[in-house]
Amino acid sequence: MSGNIDQLEYFSRQLEEAAAQLRGGDLEPEQAARLVEECARLAGDAANELDRRVRTAADPPPPGQTTLPTHQA
Repeated sequence: MSGNIDQLEYFSRQLEEAAAQLRGGDLEPEQAARLVEECARLAGDAANELDRRVRTAADPPPPGQTTLPTHQA
């Protein structure tokens, strides 16, 4: 995974590709089962990344640092 691609974007692309393969119907049952397992792993990784981002956003800044004010129209 490239550092330029957001992790959630990466997970989304991988899941979309897997879904396309599964819809194609060209996979053997064992291949499809492995791909479904990979989708479950990717979804779990995406959920962990979302949780990490939420926790990071909710954490107060370290002592001695302040946050920048947000512009409100």
